Amino acid sequence: MSRRLYELAGADPARRFSPYCWRTVMALAHKGLEFEGVPWRFTDKDVIAFSGQGLVPVLIDGERTIADSWQIALYLDTHYPERPLLDSEQARGTTYAFKFWCEQNVHPALTRIILLDLFANLHDKDKAYFRESREKRFGMTLEQFGADRPAGLVALRKALDSVRQVLVTQAYIGGAQPGYADYILFGAFQWARVMSPARLLEPDDPMYAWRERMLDLYQGLARNALGYPVWA
Repeated sequence: MSRRLYELAGADPARRFSPYCWRTVMALAHKGLEFEGVPWRFTDKDVIAFSGQGLVPVLIDGERTIADSWQIALYLDTHYPERPLLDSEQARGTTYAFKFWCEQNVHPALTRIILLDLFANLHDKDKAYFRESREKRFGMTLEQFGADRPAGLVALRKALDSVRQVLVTQAYIGGAQPGYADYILFGAFQWARVMSPARLLEPDDPMYAWRERMLDLYQGLARNALGYPVWA
């Protein structure tokens, strides 16, 4: 297959957990594009050196190499225009803002909740790198940062209030059908589900029903991925 996607993996190569990679996996499924997923780990920088940087996702599409989930989304809409992820300039701008909102509000709250489970599921060769880089970022040990999961859960549910109100009136963030904004937020939830058994949502939460719909998309692509029970 000429299309390959480098995806961040845990100790088990089937445990693909990057929220950014999941955005791209869902975007490729949205477009109906097949690809070969290639497991990659934090310390495998040399493996993707050809991309000119050291992070995933990296998509190889024939002779083209595209890094960064947002750039991949733009590339897919340019080269495979049917069923667009972002159907207008206005949608691109709005979704770009939503991307930063998610990364600055949802990701930090989830990190506090799932950090220790995530660390436990990493490949041994990644653990020293992950501990050193994250403890430098947090200014404390992983154990200290991940000690107060309830505070992270409160922050997560509060951060989701604005999105929750949207999902009371429509099935997806993008409207009646899923769009790239949905994949951005769902990538964060799938990151958590793949790496942690933490219970994030209650069944009566509109976010729970939305996540169920996302898990079922594309013949249950995300639901069938290696992870913890779907209620987590």
